[in-house]
Amino acid sequence: MNPALLYPFILVAGVLQALGNSMNAQLRGRLVNPWLAASVSFLPIVFVFATLFLVMPTPLPTLETLGTMPWYAPLGGVAGAVAVFGGLAFIDKVGAGPFNGLTLTANILASLAMDAFGLFGLPAGGFKVMPWLGGLLMAVGVAFIARSTAAEDQKEPGAGKEAGHGLNPKLLYPFIVVAGILQAVGVVWNSQLRGALVNPWLAATVSFLPVVFVFLLVFLVRPTPLPSRADVAGVRWWMPLAGLTGAVAVFGGLLFVDTVGAGAFNGLLITANLLTSVALDHFGWVGMKRVEAGPSRLGGAALMIVGIVLISIF
Repeated sequence: MNPALLYPFILVAGVLQALGNSMNAQLRGRLVNPWLAASVSFLPIVFVFATLFLVMPTPLPTLETLGTMPWYAPLGGVAGAVAVFGGLAFIDKVGAGPFNGLTLTANILASLAMDAFGLFGLPAGGFKVMPWLGGLLMAVGVAFIARSTAAEDQKEPGAGKEAGHGLNPKLLYPFIVVAGILQAVGVVWNSQLRGALVNPWLAATVSFLPVVFVFLLVFLVRPTPLPSRADVAGVRWWMPLAGLTGAVAVFGGLLFVDTVGAGAFNGLLITANLLTSVALDHFGWVGMKRVEAGPSRLGGAALMIVGIVLISIF
């Protein structure tokens, strides 16, 4: 199959991922406790994928396919969720702009490196100038968008007063970069899990189960603060579906990464995600605070589009 035929589906997954991020932000605000919000967001994912597996239990893996599975493949969901953990722990300390800029840039460059060197079982494509130039343009585009987001964050009343809680936020940057790398690696591990388990619904269930377990465990350890009755009453019907919209991207990775490559998949996903995020902010959709898409954001979006064209074509 021509990989380009899959690009529209990956772009739709990126759009849904951005919607899921915004919906998760609204859910987090209503449920107060971030671990409770994450648990509520991820539980429907496991329920849906497990139900689909029970409805469509075949094909099933064989001992031969299970024997080819790397030990780390079932940890793809956990690796991808590190960025979620990082957002819960660090975004209020470093700001949304720098956090997203660092994670997404690390994601892009890690994806290109995996494609170039054939890491984690991917076919080695070797070093190609144009895709790396595209990755550089995407990184610059992300930086422009992140910088404008950070500037908006500083306009908020009280912004920066408690940043880092006495800790220099830049000391957290290496951990955020690692989270971005693991986000890219998790997509590839999920693809290998899919190959070993054969059934995509079983693979998705196995990928998300450890994530839900971790979130629930942390919530049980840190059950406060809890939402008030008024907070819970403000939860809209669509907020708990945030995880499901984001899970489309994970499922797309299960199916498409080995066909289109990690660089093209993550590049398309990130581009659609950020462009949708810019639109959500500009129009104030899904309850987001309205932030006009100025020259910095639009310029960054244009660079990202050029970058992903270079990665996809070459």
